[in-house]
Amino acid sequence: MKNLSWRGIVLLTLAVVVIGGVSWVAAPLAAASKAKVGKVPIFQLDPSWPKIPSKWVLGEVSSVTVDAKDNIWLLHRPRTLRPAQKSMMAPPVLEFDNAGNFIKGWGGPGEGYEWPESEHGIYIDYKGFVWIGGNEPKKDAQIIKFTQDGKFVMQIGHSGQSKGNQDTANLNRPADVFVYAKTNEVFVADGYGNRRVIVYDADTGAYKRMWGAFGKEPKDVEPAAGKQPEPEDGPAQYNNVHAARVSDDGLVYVSDRGGKRLQVFTVDGKYLKQVFIGRSCEAPACGNGQTTASTAFSRDPEQRFLYVADRSEGHVFVLDRKTLETLYSFGKLGMEPGNFNILHHMTTDLKGNLYTTEVNDNFARGECCRRVQKFVYKGMGPAPKE
Repeated sequence: MKNLSWRGIVLLTLAVVVIGGVSWVAAPLAAASKAKVGKVPIFQLDPSWPKIPSKWVLGEVSSVTVDAKDNIWLLHRPRTLRPAQKSMMAPPVLEFDNAGNFIKGWGGPGEGYEWPESEHGIYIDYKGFVWIGGNEPKKDAQIIKFTQDGKFVMQIGHSGQSKGNQDTANLNRPADVFVYAKTNEVFVADGYGNRRVIVYDADTGAYKRMWGAFGKEPKDVEPAAGKQPEPEDGPAQYNNVHAARVSDDGLVYVSDRGGKRLQVFTVDGKYLKQVFIGRSCEAPACGNGQTTASTAFSRDPEQRFLYVADRSEGHVFVLDRKTLETLYSFGKLGMEPGNFNILHHMTTDLKGNLYTTEVNDNFARGECCRRVQKFVYKGMGPAPKE
């Protein structure tokens, strides 16, 4: 200190005051931030939902969506029924009201379009159109658009015609669809055969853009044989793009199920950040390391919370949507009501209730879990203790 000039002493003193001031301010701000998310959405299982007509049996329930009337739509796989159950096969598309009462059903092969061999994703857009895709390895390279009465409107891609990640005319086992109203664009999680998010005009089907992991070019590469060291930020290519959902403020949340991560982009494909979910989940004890199967948004105006389905570990995670911080989770791996066995897709209705689907179909263990479950939103409260 004796070698410092008076000016140096003054500057050093000011620096200490400023640093101390910043620390003093930051602590209350952090506390305020935590207080903001001190309460979280709370859910309670409704075991009576839905009321399936007694004449019908569901196959694997692959997807669920909601329309503007707050009716809930299911997509299931009739081909997964046992031979003895074929006479009770329900139509692949089923509509229920919010209380679980059946409204109508339709779907299957028809004239003018190519119905998927393995039903995978369903979504109802802001104009009321129904979008459906499939994931059969050799044929499903298309998504189809219908009216809510099942009238064919448009098809993007053609069965068996995929030429890989650079093919903009066809898809390759598309897992999920989401239409963003502000741009009238359909975002496709083209992630079983390809490794990309691809965007089309929702009215014309014209190609707009696409991207892979981190916003880079998606490539036709196969996973290396055997276990390879993984970079700290994860693989350079997607493993299985299983869902792509767009928030009201224009952020695209991409579920890389095999990569065990969630990546966030702008609608133009600019990479912003990512979070890993169940990264320590390993094959085979953890379902071949599959976690982030799907997402859904809370129904408050800011969509403050993001729900993430952990496929193999049987959890629904509740995240702060902006920070991607995990606030709590519910459910565990199991076939009992309220638990999950191979979580697949999910959605929230207009009241904030959460719906989940499962595709495990173990006949020897009681046909579980070819089901949809409804978790009733009970308001905000302290995070339940695990």
